[in-house]
Amino acid sequence: MGRAAPIATLFFLFALLVFPSTHSFYLPGVTPQDFQRGDPLPVKVNKLSSTKTQLPYHYYFLNYCKPPKVVNSAENLGEVLRGDRIENSVYKFQMREEQSCKVACRIKLDPKTVKNFKEKIDDEYRVNIINHEYKQPWDEKNPQLLTCNPKTNNRIQDTGPQEVILDKEVIFTYDVSFQASDIKWASRWDTYLHMNDDQIHWFSIINSLMIVLFLSGMVAMIMMRTLYKDIANYNQLETQEEAQEETGWKLVHGDVFRPPVKSSLLCVYVGTGVQFFGSTLVTMIFALLGFLSPSNRGGLMTVMVLLWVFMGLFAGYSSGRLNKMFRAKEWKKIALRTAFMFPAIVFTIFFVLNALIWGEKSSGAVPFGTMFVLVFLWFGISVPLVFIGSYLGFKKPAIEDPVKTNKIPRQIPEPAWYMHPVFSILIGGILPFGAVFIELFFILTSIWLNQFYYIFGFLFLVFVILIITCAEITIVLCYFQLCNEDYHWWWRAYLTAGSSAVYLFLYSIFYFFTKLEITKVVSGILYFGYMLIGSYAFFVLTGTIGFYACFWFVRKIYSSLKID
Repeated sequence: MGRAAPIATLFFLFALLVFPSTHSFYLPGVTPQDFQRGDPLPVKVNKLSSTKTQLPYHYYFLNYCKPPKVVNSAENLGEVLRGDRIENSVYKFQMREEQSCKVACRIKLDPKTVKNFKEKIDDEYRVNIINHEYKQPWDEKNPQLLTCNPKTNNRIQDTGPQEVILDKEVIFTYDVSFQASDIKWASRWDTYLHMNDDQIHWFSIINSLMIVLFLSGMVAMIMMRTLYKDIANYNQLETQEEAQEETGWKLVHGDVFRPPVKSSLLCVYVGTGVQFFGSTLVTMIFALLGFLSPSNRGGLMTVMVLLWVFMGLFAGYSSGRLNKMFRAKEWKKIALRTAFMFPAIVFTIFFVLNALIWGEKSSGAVPFGTMFVLVFLWFGISVPLVFIGSYLGFKKPAIEDPVKTNKIPRQIPEPAWYMHPVFSILIGGILPFGAVFIELFFILTSIWLNQFYYIFGFLFLVFVILIITCAEITIVLCYFQLCNEDYHWWWRAYLTAGSSAVYLFLYSIFYFFTKLEITKVVSGILYFGYMLIGSYAFFVLTGTIGFYACFWFVRKIYSSLKID
């Protein structure tokens, strides 16, 4: 009883941090600012967005009231990549000074304005405009409205929504009202971050944990007992004749560490996966601690990009270290491919998609200046770090194999149908995808339906479950493969866990046709283009996890054998 209370308290505090229910725990991205009565309050405008087209437009794309000079506010990299365009406005607020029927501007619906408004209404860019009448003639400095009474703060008449008709006039007005609130500063986002579906997340976690426990039981019972018995029997063999009569994973000890085909490509993919793993893990830790709350616009994406760039050091080190183990000598070539292969593929797809967005005149198109920044981060920081890491990894002593490799490769017997590489690889990806299946729905909803995603505690735990699931399913299938005297496990281990990305992309197709209402061809291309990038990144991440798990397992079991 003496230790139970502190342990329970620590678990309770951890649960409050990781699994917020009605109140979200996070560190505010900005500190509160004090205002005195009459102080000006800057009011800014953001993009126009639609879940139907997924193409954002800057606020003044439509003929709204504009200030004399439109000024873009300071934006971080993440805001630009998300298509946010924060700009100043004509709305003038003063602290605790209420305003009613304040006229912003008057516009006349010319042909271009009518065309733009109708197109955006059809595409569900929702705007609600009231049809005001004014006292003739129009006084630009002091307009008098006939349909709004500033003294009573009521409209005298309401004729319904404004119709978009050529040569009609639209009077834009706004009201300002201040009301005291009991909500604390740290809880100001709780209304937006209230979690109504926490039971679904708990069900997802419990379901994933059951998969992990079942898989862990299989590993413990089959692997530990079977391997312990096998190792004991193999080590007790006294003659060469007895050894030749045995079958199973020991017989391939002379080939199991033979370098695979396309070993340099494997090094590149493993290094890239380490880069992804490091950036994903650190990003989730920052988000879990509250530094990347939704109040910090674009912060999540900015941190992900920067961490990816600086994790190039570990990518180069991992690829160089593995390349040295395969007895390769040209570390510069491996470093070059690690630094350029995956980013070049992603950047090419991204550039084509950005050209399509630019053709639609959408604010989601990344400007030339931001493109230059991304290229600078890639060539100026990431590439040098990859080369430094590769040099350090290659200069380390080579990882020694626990058993010697024969000069002549051993013939591999014909496998059973259920051990065919394609079948076993596709089977191996089901459980890792099942571990993240439910959480994936909420992630896609936050991305494509403009909803906040903030439950990083659940996401972090799902990520841990994903790591364990990828590792264990790869170890199980790798053991069965070796028992069938098939020593080509290097690529098989990577592809077994990485095949979960195939199911992720298939689910994105299902989500597109069942949850989204996208009708434009360009919007559909953007969706599948970005989901292709996401699935490719998921393949690299999970494949690397499976590879290192199998690499550890194979070295562990063969180092326990006594080979003469």
